[in-house]
Amino acid sequence: MRHELEAVLRVQSLDLRIAELEKEIAALPRHIAEIEKALEVHNRRLEADRAALAANQRDRKRLEDDNKVQEQKVAKLRDQMMQAKTNEQYRAFQHEIEYCQNEIRKGEDRILDLMSEAEPLEANVRRAELSLTKEREDVEREKARVRDRSAEDKRFLAEARAERGNLFTTLSDRTAKAYDRISRKWKGLAVADATDGRCGACNISLRPQYYQDLKTSDRLMFCESCGRILYYKPAVDLEHEMHAPR
Repeated sequence: MRHELEAVLRVQSLDLRIAELEKEIAALPRHIAEIEKALEVHNRRLEADRAALAANQRDRKRLEDDNKVQEQKVAKLRDQMMQAKTNEQYRAFQHEIEYCQNEIRKGEDRILDLMSEAEPLEANVRRAELSLTKEREDVEREKARVRDRSAEDKRFLAEARAERGNLFTTLSDRTAKAYDRISRKWKGLAVADATDGRCGACNISLRPQYYQDLKTSDRLMFCESCGRILYYKPAVDLEHEMHAPR
């Protein structure tokens, strides 16, 4: 029975390791999806900054073109004003020239505003481009690391499952059924240390006689509170071990 209890302990250890590996294998693709999603968010932010900068530049170009048209119009109006035959015609040309010049000033003011707005946009785009280049490199490295880790985990998982399967076949039918039942109930924690006189899982003290039986019995024993399989691991006399003949 001692050998079988050791086998049960190993089975539980393997089950916990298998659960851990399965959880990590399932989590790795989610991890990749998360970093790729973050990269895409940063990329969209960069595209938005680029679009804002391009719109700024288009507006500046349009205003500069409009001002050129107004300047050409002013030059033409001045030529016409010189040919005016009456004061009314002269004042009309003068009024039109003032209007055009006012439009030019408004355009120039707006161009200055756009230039001020463009400075932080340009800085944001430069920073984002540098940051995104590094982030893409980091993401590719992380994806390669995750692929390697996933392959390694799958190899360990196959080995653990194989060992667990072989070991489980060595258990008696009664022990195997008890282990499966208790493991399902307690999510893989079917075996508990009771060396200090209490169940290491539910922390309930064992009856004195039951504890004595656990220390000496060859039969499989269960916690009377939670039902887990109990084991007793006597302390090692280190001083005796150090002075034992070799």
